[in-house]
Amino acid sequence: MSAELLALSARADAALAQALPPESLPPVELHRAMRYAVLGGGKRLRPLLVYATGNAFAASLDKLDSSAVAVEVIHAYSLVHDDLPAMDDDALRRGRPTCHVAFGEAMAILAGDALQALAFEVLAGDCALATAPKRHLAMLRTLAGACGSHGMAGGQALDLAAVGHRLTPAELERMHVHKTGALIRASVRLGALAAGCEDGAVLAALEDYGHAIGLAFQIRDDLLDIEGATAQLGKTAGKDATANKPTYPAILGVDASRRQLSELTARAEAAIDVPGLDARLLRELARFVALRES
Repeated sequence: MSAELLALSARADAALAQALPPESLPPVELHRAMRYAVLGGGKRLRPLLVYATGNAFAASLDKLDSSAVAVEVIHAYSLVHDDLPAMDDDALRRGRPTCHVAFGEAMAILAGDALQALAFEVLAGDCALATAPKRHLAMLRTLAGACGSHGMAGGQALDLAAVGHRLTPAELERMHVHKTGALIRASVRLGALAAGCEDGAVLAALEDYGHAIGLAFQIRDDLLDIEGATAQLGKTAGKDATANKPTYPAILGVDASRRQLSELTARAEAAIDVPGLDARLLRELARFVALRES
């Protein structure tokens, strides 16, 4: 990442630390688990998409912080629940024990529940949006839609149902458009809305960008699962194959998956070739998604 994106990632870390309840505040164990789940590293891709999209409209960073925090807190909650024994049953996340291993299964469930609520509390309490109630409501609806049965949770349900089954490429895409892509698209849209964008054509172009990098992110994730090492990834390598989960390499093949990744990256960059839009950081993030090593 460029120094500019690294600085924005550090800003997101600081905003997250500020938004989370202090560890010393009762209930201490719950707050410790919440901070552990959120502040344990990560790429911060979703908050970076908020900042990069807002930057494309020259929005000030203080108008983007609450959206950046909200999407990352939702992402963290989803990982806590995804790692649970009833779901993917993983013991390693970001190079250290998963939340339920560190704090117990019951506390991890509560931490995920509390993080989801916190995301909406942060976004709803954004004073910078107090003078734009319709836009503020649209942002809350965007985040809610990305999380529910027509978004991330629905995609997770499709994923669970698909274990052991051979999906068609269209079925695989449908699953990941929801499970992975919904929150990525929401991150882009929230950045645009927070910046005051109301141009339907521009929002549609950004939606296309978000759709493309959401799928590209998943394809790269699937490739890394078979090509990367556990120490490199910070999570258990080869877990998808062991669990007999449908992945892009398993269904399309490795070479075809790489070609599709390249095509989606090009599609993402083409989508944001919009007059008047400073899409420099969005282009950088599209390339980062395609080339990342963890």
